[in-house]
Amino acid sequence: MRNRLLPLLIVLMAAVLLALGVPLALSVAAAEQQRVVVDRIDDTARFAALAQFVRNLAPGDVPDGAVGERDDNLARELDSYHEVFGIRAGVFLRNDELVTSSPGDWELPEDGEVRAAFKEALLSRPSHDPEQVWPWQDRRLVVASPVIRDGDVVAVVVTDSPTDGMRWRTVQSWLLIAVGELAAMLVAVGAALRLTHWVLRPVRVLDATTHDIATGRLKSRVAAAGGPPELQRLARSFNEMADHVEDVLEQQRAFVADASHQLRNPLSALLLRIELLALELPEDNEEIASVRTEGKRLAQVLDDLLDLALAEHAEPELELTDIGALTAERVASWAPAAEAGGVRLTGECPATTAWADPVTLSSALDAVIDNAVKFTPEGGEVRVTVAANGQAATVTVTDEGPGLTDEELDRVGDRFWRSGRHQNVDGSGLGLSISRALLAAAAGTLDFAHHEPHGLTVTVTVPRSAPTA
Repeated sequence: MRNRLLPLLIVLMAAVLLALGVPLALSVAAAEQQRVVVDRIDDTARFAALAQFVRNLAPGDVPDGAVGERDDNLARELDSYHEVFGIRAGVFLRNDELVTSSPGDWELPEDGEVRAAFKEALLSRPSHDPEQVWPWQDRRLVVASPVIRDGDVVAVVVTDSPTDGMRWRTVQSWLLIAVGELAAMLVAVGAALRLTHWVLRPVRVLDATTHDIATGRLKSRVAAAGGPPELQRLARSFNEMADHVEDVLEQQRAFVADASHQLRNPLSALLLRIELLALELPEDNEEIASVRTEGKRLAQVLDDLLDLALAEHAEPELELTDIGALTAERVASWAPAAEAGGVRLTGECPATTAWADPVTLSSALDAVIDNAVKFTPEGGEVRVTVAANGQAATVTVTDEGPGLTDEELDRVGDRFWRSGRHQNVDGSGLGLSISRALLAAAAGTLDFAHHEPHGLTVTVTVPRSAPTA
């Protein structure tokens, strides 16, 4: 969920920053050009004031000496202007005749921006704002001002400016904006990380607690944590639900345990009376033998039910255990029973440590090996192998029995379930259920698979890493 929420927040914040940064960058570029244009307008207006009294434009009442001096003064001003700023400037009559310019060979072109500005000034209009020059455009900036005498436009002052400096200042401003945007984006990403952590922390706690309860740790609860009020209410509701579920399961366990215990006593008395009755009848009486067998089977079912009720709520005592040695001990214990049935029971049990409850693991291995020996025909083999696979240790038990179908594999380990093909084999259908419950309480698993060409493979897995609190 975080991988979906975090990119969404980052994209939204990036869009907001771009929505603010792009107009700001455009505004900065326009303001920089406007500042340059205002400077050029001021310069052309000053040159226009000087040009009113040059030789070709001076009124007849101005002495020739004064006109000549002003001609020289205007020429010096234009030359200095061009030398210092690199800006071409010139004064042109209405008929395009050059009055003076710097550099001296600069003439009015036939078309282009200079000609357009010249025509605009002839109409006695203020110089229009030139088209925006962007940093990647190598263009010049043209500004023109009319020279007015007696209310008429008699000439035009034109300046043609390079834009390198303006464009470089715009780039510098944009770089500052980009750095600011990047810094803001980093701050936004940090804020998004904190926000998603704050929002999703209760979800992670809830997920971990749900996993704990699903694996048998029914005492787990969602600890009080921060986050939005809605998730806090969800955590409280989840704890209430978990308490209710635990109460229901506890009542079920108590009922099964009490019922098994209460039925065990009358069943024992009933079996005793059957034995007494059998003394009065012939030894080969089939009815008495059948009743005795069913009674013993019922007693075994009650014992298994009691074991299952205890296993589902037992608190495992995990310790670092040599799985290889424990498995070798169980193989040795079942060897006489396997030999009596004509089954070869072999074990490959190298030293492998893992965290497990030795009593729980022994009970589970007994149930699995018992099933393998029971269903393996005479002359077959049951092989027990211990191995370490990364963070887990496995005990694999394979047999050469009839095996199970795909549908039966999905149901094996369910309570009271037995294959319809094996109803004549002793058992209550609770042994593997008890084993699975015992292993689940110790963070272990019990898995079933086909064994080729026939038979069943049962894998007991226990963790090698230390248990978490």
